[in-house]
Amino acid sequence: MRKQVYISADYSEIDGDKNVVDELNKWGNDDYHRVDFVDMSQVASGSVSKDSDCRICDLKAEFNRQINASSSVIFIVGNMTRYRIAGQSCGRHGKTTQWESYCTPYKQNTNGTKMCKYISTVSVTGNNIGNINNYSYLRHEFEQAVRQKKNIIILYNSMRYEKEWLPSYMSEYKDIARPFWITDYWGRRVGDYSYIKEALGF
Repeated sequence: MRKQVYISADYSEIDGDKNVVDELNKWGNDDYHRVDFVDMSQVASGSVSKDSDCRICDLKAEFNRQINASSSVIFIVGNMTRYRIAGQSCGRHGKTTQWESYCTPYKQNTNGTKMCKYISTVSVTGNNIGNINNYSYLRHEFEQAVRQKKNIIILYNSMRYEKEWLPSYMSEYKDIARPFWITDYWGRRVGDYSYIKEALGF
């Protein structure tokens, strides 16, 4: 049975945690591990970001849809996760009128700012975190998963328990967070496949 799993991680090529994401995706596609899951962040990513007028709020709304469609949400925590602020600069957050609110379309810093798209906004829509907020993308994903009562799995990009890496908004989940990497019989560093499989309910 295929499970839709959302993966939240710092995708920075320089000091992010893409190596863990790549390992998880490999498990979902090879014949050896047989973890049959769909990484929702890979399936749906780019659908709104390709829009020339994509904004921070558009991406957060898409994150909500992806998380809602997932059975579990995996959060990869690296040594830089708690410092990431991308997504915080919503020009509408804290302002009541559209005309005084501006933001820069996604990855278009050289093109300047545009007026907010929305005449009116709400902070919470049903069981969703409103997409007008000053959360980072990573925090928004976490808050949405918590609100939706998803099966949350937190993995350190490490072989050790790195509690000091946890962002403050994840502090209540420190007891469930655990290292992703372990050492196999031959002394090689490998992902903890058995734990992930159990945590996903396979």
